[in-house]
Amino acid sequence: MSLADVASTHGLKRVGARPPLGSYLREAWRRREFIVALAQYRLRASLEGNRLGVLWLVLQPTLNALIYGTIFYFIQRGDDPVQFAAHVVIGVFLFQFFQRSMTQGARSITGNQSLVQSLAFPRITLPVAEVMEELISLLPSIAVLFVILPFLGHWPSLSWLLMVPLLILFTLFNTGIALITARLTVHVRDLAQLLPFIGRLLFYSSGVLFDVNKIFDRYPAVLQLYDFVPIYQVLQMARAALLGGHSYDPMYWLYFSAWSVLTFVVGLLFFWVAEERYGRD
Repeated sequence: MSLADVASTHGLKRVGARPPLGSYLREAWRRREFIVALAQYRLRASLEGNRLGVLWLVLQPTLNALIYGTIFYFIQRGDDPVQFAAHVVIGVFLFQFFQRSMTQGARSITGNQSLVQSLAFPRITLPVAEVMEELISLLPSIAVLFVILPFLGHWPSLSWLLMVPLLILFTLFNTGIALITARLTVHVRDLAQLLPFIGRLLFYSSGVLFDVNKIFDRYPAVLQLYDFVPIYQVLQMARAALLGGHSYDPMYWLYFSAWSVLTFVVGLLFFWVAEERYGRD
């Protein structure tokens, strides 16, 4: 009989052993207050040294939207600057939520090595806290967006309520992405340096700054491909809900729901399988 067998017969468990998935999720759920508190603390810490504080949560994406929107407006020679401004602001606000969830989630384990190595807790709480922080950062921007849109000619309507289920699905999707990148970065540290470039590539190709139907109207195969790009689906559904007049396939809701659940489940299993390795590699 090995030492491990002797320890097992006396009720001893291996330190850092990966628990069954059900137990793992229950332990993570019991720490939900820790997740929220960690997200809030990190957000406050990142804004504490700035004079404008929480206003930067709105100013930063707004300035990005203004700069990119102005450049792309003249490149595309748009006809309606007001409509284009609303189009770009929605795209930048939502895409930043995805991009930062991906990049910050990737650093959630490697950037907290001392915490991971010294305390026993479900490591999934760290990337989830990063996504929660980005969601909290997004909410003031959405609130300001609701205030701005009437001045751009888009009055409140019942369709605005669709943003609630859309943000829930988007958060689920981003959590799956954060879990995947968190584990990959543990094994390949250089990935953290590569992800910003991947983010920029997606930013310039996902319809954040341009009307896909207008740019690729002569390439129906490309338009059909965009119908299955999850980020593009989110942007189109959000613009249709908030601006109206944006046509999209209603099946986008089904497609993106499937994308969100699948990405989250794959990310969860992918992350959980390597639970024992975090803090050791």
